[in-house]
Amino acid sequence: MPNKSTYKLAFTVLIALLLFCFFANISLGSVSIPNSELLKIFMGTSQNNSFYQIVFDYRLPKAFTAAIVGSGLGVSGLMMQTLFRNPLAGPFVLGITSGASLGVALIIMGSAIFGGVLAGSLVSKWSIVIAASLGSFLVLLSVLVVSSRVRDTMAILIIGLMFGSITTAIVSVLSYFSSAEELQQYIFWGFGSLGNLSWEEVFILFIIYFLGILLSLTSIKALNTLLLGENYARSLGLHIKRSRLTIIIATSLLAGTITAFTGPIAFIGLAIPHMTRQIFNTSNHKLLLPAVFIFGAIVMLICDSVAQLPTSDYTLPINVITSLIGAPVVIWLLVRKRKMVF
Repeated sequence: MPNKSTYKLAFTVLIALLLFCFFANISLGSVSIPNSELLKIFMGTSQNNSFYQIVFDYRLPKAFTAAIVGSGLGVSGLMMQTLFRNPLAGPFVLGITSGASLGVALIIMGSAIFGGVLAGSLVSKWSIVIAASLGSFLVLLSVLVVSSRVRDTMAILIIGLMFGSITTAIVSVLSYFSSAEELQQYIFWGFGSLGNLSWEEVFILFIIYFLGILLSLTSIKALNTLLLGENYARSLGLHIKRSRLTIIIATSLLAGTITAFTGPIAFIGLAIPHMTRQIFNTSNHKLLLPAVFIFGAIVMLICDSVAQLPTSDYTLPINVITSLIGAPVVIWLLVRKRKMVF
């Protein structure tokens, strides 16, 4: 895109599309709510209590969650791809999701360790969130300790993958010894879900997500400088270790918290930055980061709307939709462009 006016137009279109997808997501579902009735609900003049409860108790929290998940994972994926200069890097390369999965596995399938009665009494919505958060935090802490002693950024990537392999192996052992009911519950958590959060949980998720977004905004200059390579960035006066630490903490806050509340959401963090680059054709994070922020929320809202199977009583796992819709789009964009902007 050649000039500022074109970028302004692109952002205007994205914001309008975001608003459209947000309200479309609220109106669609097993019960279709007409736009006129939706407008009355937001104006406080609706007489239909059933529609009011559906919108405010279920669909609005879910729509906000979808926007938070899409934008948060998209931004964290962009930061990881820039930090490691690797187009296949995503928000979960540091083992954050694997740590969360291990925490949840210990709660759900840890009867062999805690004892059947104790393990069953520990399983609840908040215990799963806390366990996933603790698992992500412990892996993050390990990565931070290692990153303070390692100069090479690629070494941190490899170490993060190794932590992920270790936690995955432990989860596999727990799965082998767990009962069918425990294994099924863990698998359902792994599918990911956006519709199980109350307003209180959405608020807590938003607070931590907001901190992660603020840290990512303070890292824009560092991200642009890192595109030139660490040696050149160091010669320009960038404090590599401090910048790397800020980026890792921001990614962990975003990806770790989102995983704790919604389960592991596939594809979004990896693909959204690439899709946005193909559209905007820029590597400047002053433009790319807000574009990824908005575009990630749009894609997640679309995926959630499709997953609801409007007018049907069934809801597909969100991970199925993100992969089925996203992967072909990325392949098509890359084939069409014939090169990857990075």
